[in-house]
Amino acid sequence: MSLPYSSTMAAEDAEKADSAAESAKVLVAAIRKQLLPSQILTRKAFENAIAVIMAVGGSTNAVLHLLAISNAIGVELSLDDFETIRAKVPVLCDLKPSGKYVATDLHKAGGIPQVMKMLLERGLLHGDALTITGKTVAELLADIPAEPRADQDVIRPWNNPLYAQGHLAILKGNLATEGAVAKITGVKKPQITGPARVFESEETCLAAILAGKIQAGDVIIIRYEGPKGGPGMREMLAPTSAIIGAGLGDSVGLITDGRFSGGTYGMVVGHVAPEAQVGGTIALVNEGDSITIDANNRLLQLNISEAELEQRRALWQPPKPRYTKGVLAKYAKLVSSSSVGAVTDLGLG
Repeated sequence: MSLPYSSTMAAEDAEKADSAAESAKVLVAAIRKQLLPSQILTRKAFENAIAVIMAVGGSTNAVLHLLAISNAIGVELSLDDFETIRAKVPVLCDLKPSGKYVATDLHKAGGIPQVMKMLLERGLLHGDALTITGKTVAELLADIPAEPRADQDVIRPWNNPLYAQGHLAILKGNLATEGAVAKITGVKKPQITGPARVFESEETCLAAILAGKIQAGDVIIIRYEGPKGGPGMREMLAPTSAIIGAGLGDSVGLITDGRFSGGTYGMVVGHVAPEAQVGGTIALVNEGDSITIDANNRLLQLNISEAELEQRRALWQPPKPRYTKGVLAKYAKLVSSSSVGAVTDLGLG
């Protein structure tokens, strides 16, 4: 749906203006040909998008966005699809926050088209998928070399990837029966079991971190920040940044029904579903409970008995919504689980 190289250009560079002008021409041509989004945003296109996200080490937010877009266009896509593709696609790009380089470095090294051509050569992209230009993916990539240039190390050669498998893992367990999303590459401790430190909002968690109340080995829980609870599923940027600043990035876990920014690093798990506001297990965690995050086995677990869990569930009462009038109240009432894209129109059609 966008032109090659457009997503990695620096906003202030002259080529951005050229790309914008070319985009306008392509859009007019698409309108004249009646080339519609429904012809481009197919199941193959979504599988291609997931493969590219894995190869470049993209943000956890891609999971939420792709689920939402697929819902809007009417293409079946699930969290399990991300896990299936993750297992087949290596991380090829050495990009921040866990790597060395930034998006403009990737641009100079060959950009997204170079990564796509490498995937296409290995049968990991659908070359016959249509693009906004009217050409197929394979046609657009025809003149791109099969391997990256030797004078750069932003994009790794296929036989020397940064990681053998994709970085965005779908974790499940009694703490996230519908699923949760974590970046699992680049973390020094892919498994952690520790006491829960429970916070009902981003702000109260941040205050505790800044006050030095979080210790190595703790597993932070930030809940009631999901699509309904937030409402709106805020990014937990401040607490994750504060954890890094406190020197705890590799020794503390963080679990939330909210989201993370693309710059988040460490053993952090977001998009936990069902969320706390609807009575998901994350709402039933008590301070000091033993929590396990196991990236290798893709497990997110509250370590209490099933009987204890059910007893807590029976006693749980939903908190009052933060808004009772206006657009945010309407949003909270309509919005779906993050596991299906946090969309507001499920059940309307």
